[in-house]
Amino acid sequence: MRVTKLIVVLTVLALSVSIAMPAFAADGAGVYKAKCAACHGADGAGKMGPALKGTSLSAEQIADLISKGDEAKKAPHKKAISGVAGDDVKAVADFVKGLK
Repeated sequence: MRVTKLIVVLTVLALSVSIAMPAFAADGAGVYKAKCAACHGADGAGKMGPALKGTSLSAEQIADLISKGDEAKKAPHKKAISGVAGDDVKAVADFVKGLK
């Protein structure tokens, strides 16, 4: 009986921690590599797409572009980037702002 209660308490605790700290799940560098690097370069220096290194956009503006798109931009940025949502958007935006 005590072992069962201990297992239940540990399970609840583990779930609480995993829900409370979702930022650890977001991997901005990994998502950038998978979704952005082909056009913007692995180091953000640009390829087919413009350089992102040293961009004047804020992390919030980058996140909006990724999550909402902008009709004034060229494809694929006219629309939201598919497969990037939630914490991943913020993580990618923070990663791009950190490119030096």
